[in-house]
Amino acid sequence: MFSKSAWLHLRIPFSYYLMPVYLFALAVSDNVNTSDAIIVFIALHIFLYPASNGYNSYFDKDEDSIGGLKNPPKVNKGLYYLALIFDLIALVLVAFNFWTLVMFFVYGLVSKAYSHPIIRIKKYPFASWFIAGVFQGFFTFLMVYLGVNGIAPEELLKKEVLFPAILTSVMLWGSYPMTQIYQHKEDRSRGDNTLSLKLGILGTFHFTMTLFSLTTLLFGLYFIEYYNLNIAFLYVLSMSPVVGYFFYWYFKARKNMEVVNFENTMRLNAISATCLNLFFVILFLY
Repeated sequence: MFSKSAWLHLRIPFSYYLMPVYLFALAVSDNVNTSDAIIVFIALHIFLYPASNGYNSYFDKDEDSIGGLKNPPKVNKGLYYLALIFDLIALVLVAFNFWTLVMFFVYGLVSKAYSHPIIRIKKYPFASWFIAGVFQGFFTFLMVYLGVNGIAPEELLKKEVLFPAILTSVMLWGSYPMTQIYQHKEDRSRGDNTLSLKLGILGTFHFTMTLFSLTTLLFGLYFIEYYNLNIAFLYVLSMSPVVGYFFYWYFKARKNMEVVNFENTMRLNAISATCLNLFFVILFLY
């Protein structure tokens, strides 16, 4: 019914890179309902995120590499309808909790506004950076926390919930420009003035270094406050492969800008996601 290209543009495997937010929310939850946690995971990673990918790909009509897809095929109308179907399935899956349903619906609206030509948040460098960080981080963390714990919305206002939720946004604000660093040519041709384009290639590296340092400090303070020094140390140790590869890539880029490409960006994403996913799984089991 739908073409192979439409399914490819959903980029379902790319959800792996977005998994740390879910796992962090799960790890710090006190009253996890196992069946609800599984449903929320499926709804978010198999349907909502891919729906957002497909919808945005339909309007972006990228010709060069995009996150998780090195050679994107041409889009067609089938992709648009497939993305909407995936969106609907995600909503149906989380309909067991009214407020989780509302939050999934809001997330879907914001993700659509990111690339839709009428609004196209993507063309505003600071607004798109801020909004993406808030909704993929803070908002998604609260959405997952609400869904897996089955709590009332007012419970989300507790500092032990808000603190880690804010941390996820700080983390994403640091990493988000790095996901755009190899797309400058295409973004410029489309009129999308992304934050990475504004910062320049080396400026993007420097910006991420600064935000990553802040993220590490805040995560350390959080783990010391709510867990112990050993967990804080384990977090720093878990992130060391990310730091190592980041600086390896950075020093290569200073000598040859051609290394700032799709392959190296995806490699950094993969290392970062894997390290964070493993750490949050350990934290969940702790």
